Amino acid sequence: MVNACILIKASPTRHQEIIDAVRKMRGVRKVYLVFGRFDIVSFVEAENNERVARISDEIGELDGVRSTETLVEA
Repeated sequence: MVNACILIKASPTRHQEIIDAVRKMRGVRKVYLVFGRFDIVSFVEAENNERVARISDEIGELDGVRSTETLVEA
């Protein structure tokens, strides 16, 4: 299993919608609203790096998501 953290920059009016959508994605374990350079952080557990990349792409395609940064556990 691969663990990763996906950091999300989001439009201010879309935070809750994005959190709700990310929570429903397969492999997502936790999602939080945070303060700082990023607006939302999600923790993911997937079978391989390719699946982590697909989850990151799915998040990036959501309305209101400005950008993502994915941190894969070493």
